[in-house]
Amino acid sequence: MDGQVIISIGREFGSGGHEVAELIAQKLEIFLIDDKLLYDLAAEKKIPYEEMKKYDERPKKPFLSRTVAGFTNAMEEHLAKMQFDYLRKMADKGESFVIVGRCSEFVLKDYPCMTSAFISGDVKTKCERVMKKYELSADEAKKLMKKKDATRKAYHNYYCEGKWGDSRNYDLCINSSTIGIEGTAGVIMAYVESKAKGDNKGDK
Repeated sequence: MDGQVIISIGREFGSGGHEVAELIAQKLEIFLIDDKLLYDLAAEKKIPYEEMKKYDERPKKPFLSRTVAGFTNAMEEHLAKMQFDYLRKMADKGESFVIVGRCSEFVLKDYPCMTSAFISGDVKTKCERVMKKYELSADEAKKLMKKKDATRKAYHNYYCEGKWGDSRNYDLCINSSTIGIEGTAGVIMAYVESKAKGDNKGDK
């Protein structure tokens, strides 16, 4: 595919969003940005990766932080800003990549080459995937799904104008339980290809 391509993947926990992102990056032969972002920032800022991971995609805890004259001591907020700056630098360099989460559909919304997708799934399918991956019971999997999605929602809604999972904030919203991982990746890639070709120019 010619030209710069940026694909933002938002996802419910257990929907297979990360697997979709991996598959797209592999098929398009472009970067996948997930934990790589944290490793790069950890090396650049000389902060242990494990320390950064504790604050990744988490909202600021208001009772454990202070903001004075516009400056905050919240590590969650510092890390979020570092990640957002990293993504903009990658985009400004002309790099093509798939990015998982991290408010990317909002942070990169002004780049015409960016396509955003939100991946959801039905509870049963998501639960089965989480049970298998983490070796949990059904009840444990459902509790973990609820906790993870609540954290992602709080993080996203703290930094973004639009709400997490609201279809108005994404180019595509797809239920991966219906068409599977490969089907979901295929739909997103077909949309990106159509957008790159400018197939919609004659439909206005």
